[in-house]
Amino acid sequence: MKHTPLFAAHQKLGGKLIEFGGWEMPVHYTSSMDEHQAVRKAAGLFDISHMGEVLISGPGAEAFLNQTLTNDLRKLAPGQGQYTLMCNERGGVVDDLYAYRLADQEYLLIINASRIEADTGWLDRQLASFSRRSEVKLENVSDATGAVAVQGPRVAEFINQCFPGPSNGGTTVPRVGDLKKNQIARFPWGGGDIWISRTGYTGEEGFEVVAPGQMVEAVWNQLLADGKPCGLKPAGLGARDTLRTEACYPLYGHELDENTTPIEAGLGFFVAFDKGDFVGRPILAAQKAGGTDRKLVALKMAEKSAPPRPGYAIWSTGPGATAIGAVVSGTQSPTLGAGIGLGYVPPAFAKAGTLLEIEIRGRRAAAVVVPKPFYRKPD
Repeated sequence: MKHTPLFAAHQKLGGKLIEFGGWEMPVHYTSSMDEHQAVRKAAGLFDISHMGEVLISGPGAEAFLNQTLTNDLRKLAPGQGQYTLMCNERGGVVDDLYAYRLADQEYLLIINASRIEADTGWLDRQLASFSRRSEVKLENVSDATGAVAVQGPRVAEFINQCFPGPSNGGTTVPRVGDLKKNQIARFPWGGGDIWISRTGYTGEEGFEVVAPGQMVEAVWNQLLADGKPCGLKPAGLGARDTLRTEACYPLYGHELDENTTPIEAGLGFFVAFDKGDFVGRPILAAQKAGGTDRKLVALKMAEKSAPPRPGYAIWSTGPGATAIGAVVSGTQSPTLGAGIGLGYVPPAFAKAGTLLEIEIRGRRAAAVVVPKPFYRKPD
């Protein structure tokens, strides 16, 4: 299995290591419940070095990316980022990712760990047929790069202490804490440069630090030291999954895959139909106009039961009840104290308040469709 630059740090902290997408990663250090609550009430620190980083630059970079991704890169000034998707010709999702405009002609894509090979292969093939391919440089820097994410309501209390001083690239800010949502800036630190964005994947305030691989352990240790008085704890994949499920953020391989479109997944907001042609546009436009055969819904267990899990059948209720879909993500919500899940059902069953049943270990338990997300951070 592959190891991130923080593998030794995880061992030192007593992290329980598991296989995840070909990587040996910590599922938790104390418990997923404890780490989940730390992020909701204070702060948590995640190793996201397994995720991929791709740099795309040159005078043709914007046009190439706008043809390849669903969102509109023209909306980004240097130092801004956006959530976007990369689709195939059928409208299926090759990957969901974040695209940051670092400079006028330079972009950073943060892609899913399990999709690095698939994504870079897809981008290479798209570039080969791009009319201005000589004006685009594509560089996979994943192996040389590491990253960590620090999330939670108390992060703003110590983030400036960790990384003092003004930015020297991207968004111009005097301090890290002055970054706004979806902004990214470069800061001098530890004898080199690091990029810090303010994005988040947990439903809480969040900063992500992208750095050369050899610097990541120093970044990790600095955050742990400065964040400890504010309740910061290292957190693993278990808490990351329960947190993102409560926030209804998709996970590739669960809510999204190459046979699922952004429209089916309820991500049409991130598809810019007014920007011109892009891969998958005809299918997505037809779905937006005419609807889809299924929709992603949020389900909350209506009675005390075991939580739903991926693959569990979703049933209609009443006489003639039938299996109508399947759970794609499910867990026991630490915040709500109830089983929650995300699943695909026909549009007729997608309205909030619809009563359904989920088959759990051979028995059907009552569930109700609820508005997304399950959790929204307090104002």
